[in-house]
Formats: sequence, C-alpha cells, structure tokens
Amino acid sequence: MSTDQGKPVSHSHTIMSELVLPNDTNGLGNLMGGRLLHWMDICAAISSQRHSGGVCVTASVDNVEFHSPIHQSEIVTLQSQVNRAFRTSMEIEINVDAENPRTGQKRRCNSAFFTFVAIGPDGKPTPVPAIIPQSDTEFERFEQALRRREFRLYMAGRLTPEQIVDFQAYLTSVRNSHLTE
Repeated sequence: MSTDQGKPVSHSHTIMSELVLPNDTNGLGNLMGGRLLHWMDICAAISSQRHSGGVCVTASVDNVEFHSPIHQSEIVTLQSQVNRAFRTSMEIEINVDAENPRTGQKRRCNSAFFTFVAIGPDGKPTPVPAIIPQSDTEFERFEQALRRREFRLYMAGRLTPEQIVDFQAYLTSVRNSHLTE
C-alpha cells in the first residue's frame, strides 16, 4: 500500500482482549485503574505503530474517566484507531468495554484520547502519513481531533484562544458531552 496519500483509519484499528485476574484487582475485586491505563497505552501504541510504520511514544492522555468498575473474571475489550495524524503526532481514540462472561452482558467502561509521536532512527520525531477518513463517522472524528489538538496546545500554553477556531463552541461541546454521560 502506498502511503504517499495517507492511510485509512481501518489500517490502524486494533482490538485487544484481557481477562481480569486476581493480580489485576484492588481490595474491592475491581480492575486497578493503573492496569487499565497500561492496557490502553499498549492498545494505542499498536494503532499508532500500525499507522506510522515505526516506533511511537506516548505524548499525552486526555481526560480519562472511569464510568463503571470492571470486576474480576470479566473480559475487557479495548478498541483503538487513529482519528487524525498531524505532522509527527497522532490522536488515538480508545474505547473500553467489559463483558460478564456468565451473562454475556457488555458495557462501556472507559474512553480516552491518547497522543502518540512517531520517533525516527535518530531518536527524533518523524513525519507520519495522513489519515484518510472513509465514512461520515470517521470524518466527524477527524474534524473533532483538530479541535481537541488545538485545546491541548492551548492548555500547554502553545496557542492563545484567538488562534483556536470556534474556541467557545469547543468548550461548550466538551461541557455538554460531560453532562450527557
């Protein structure tokens, strides 16, 4: 596949499953948050490396919220994909579901956005292929990724509110998404 024009989102799609064992749990019998973050980081790393074709490192993690505890013996399924690629960085979306193996019931427990940077053989950031959205959902995620990136850069002091397109609209959408969860 030629990457001169970019790669489709599907090229980076990753699914991982883990069984929650006693060593993964806290005193309440629930999956430890740090263990879940570790699994999320691995899933996102696979997506970023599939997209970039090389080694990638975690640059940031956005707003991780734990919506539902994951219990011992449940099956955790992590799904990730690159939503957008910038010059050397990529936004990876990770969604986490838990499944009760006895009942088959599944629920969304967590979601987050990770930023990864591709690293070249010289140890410095290296360019990555563009993402080519192929569906309405992928295009929407692609556009939203730019707003999130601008906000990350604003929070890091690298952009002013005036440099961000529709800054107030972005803040309103973030607030509203938290109110509906």
